[in-house]
Amino acid sequence: MADLSQEDWKKQLEEDNNSVVLDVRTQEEVDMGIITDAIHIDIYKGQGFIYELEELDKTKNYYVYCRSGGRSGQACAIMNQLGFNNAYNLIGGFSEWQGDVAFKD
Repeated sequence: MADLSQEDWKKQLEEDNNSVVLDVRTQEEVDMGIITDAIHIDIYKGQGFIYELEELDKTKNYYVYCRSGGRSGQACAIMNQLGFNNAYNLIGGFSEWQGDVAFKD
């Protein structure tokens, strides 16, 4: 796991053609906006979170965020334990994000 600044996370993500953006916030937080093209798996699902992670492709590079960087750091640690080699935590999370945001219907 690596903690990346907003600038480094964005730059690395733009250059990575094997990337997946993962939002681990609650549904209520996602309803207020989500980073464009991110997939959402709520870390508070407990074992359900683990099950959903297990369905993901472990050869991809995961760029993980939450509201401020705490939960996404935990998610990256869990992912590493499950055999994901590349999980990058966004320091400052969505609350400091300056990039594109989508709103789900």
